[in-house]
Amino acid sequence: MLENKKAIIFDLDGTLIDSVGVWNKVDEKLIKEIKTIEFDNVNISKQRDEKLKEYSNCKDAYLEYCGFLKEKYKSKISKEDIKKRRYEIADKYLKEEIDYKPNAENVLKYLKEKGFILVIASTTNDHAIENYKKYNKNIINKANFEDIFSLIYSKESVEKLKPNPEIHYKILENLKLKPEECLIVEDSLIGVEAANNANIDVAVIYDKYSDNDRASINKLSKYQFKNFYEMLDYLKKELGN
Repeated sequence: MLENKKAIIFDLDGTLIDSVGVWNKVDEKLIKEIKTIEFDNVNISKQRDEKLKEYSNCKDAYLEYCGFLKEKYKSKISKEDIKKRRYEIADKYLKEEIDYKPNAENVLKYLKEKGFILVIASTTNDHAIENYKKYNKNIINKANFEDIFSLIYSKESVEKLKPNPEIHYKILENLKLKPEECLIVEDSLIGVEAANNANIDVAVIYDKYSDNDRASINKLSKYQFKNFYEMLDYLKKELGN
């Protein structure tokens, strides 16, 4: 898996950190606040992923997602104010609840010790990442982003979101590497599609919120792991303790 690889590119939400469920809580609370019609039983995670994919080429996909929520739930609030409120709701979760997936920090430390360049390529915004870096004790105490990652690319780093491969092209250019010298670690279909679009091998960490797309994810990814314990075992067998 890591033969001739120099850099490992990690997605963040749903891959390294257990956050998709938290964002579902945020969006559920947001919808309840802004709606003027009854809240439906929609799959919030699936709806969000589908809309972000649809708006991936827009200047601000998350603003357009909030515009979609405005229209769907007949809100009287502007999409700009809905977006602002979304991040106000999220702040407490980002600082206190978000944590690494079990054993993810040990995989990161192991790869760092083995000399790999570690990178984050995420559709998460700068505000969330700053919360993780400065305030989230779970992340800071286990594996501080600033100690682990050579580069962090967020939503603001690109014009087009995943599945567009722009974020990966920027990383390749910055590191002066070829696609075959990198491995991407993802959890979602749009992330796997972005890796494929960049012609970079992709390994998938299981996340229950991507189960609806499981068949497509497995078809498009080269490696699949149930969790980071399984991944670390695999890495140690390949690279040695």
